[in-house]
Amino acid sequence: VQLQASGGGLVQAGGSLRLSCAASGTIFSRTPMAWYRQAPGKQRELVASITSGGSTNYAGAVKGRFTITRDSAKNTVYLQMNSLKPEDTAVYYCHAFRLDTLTNFWGQGTQVTVSS
Repeated sequence: VQLQASGGGLVQAGGSLRLSCAASGTIFSRTPMAWYRQAPGKQRELVASITSGGSTNYAGAVKGRFTITRDSAKNTVYLQMNSLKPEDTAVYYCHAFRLDTLTNFWGQGTQVTVSS
């Protein structure tokens, strides 16, 4: 599985961004996907995840502001980020977990910077 993330950028507090992660391969529809983020000096943390069936899970800090979705026809997972805060500033990584081989895959990361 190869993951290509895009959509990061600089936005003012209160603004919105949508991240996209395009996945290669034919198993996307059966693969749980997630977004993680890593701020400078901090550990990488889970932001949101979505199962193959569409069930979602969010970190408390983003619940109600971020929405993760997937489009199996496009092999793409999205992260809609609204009401952004300066503390959301981080590099965001797309993640896939291949169930048949129990293998983790990571995208290259996309920078999100929220100015106050």
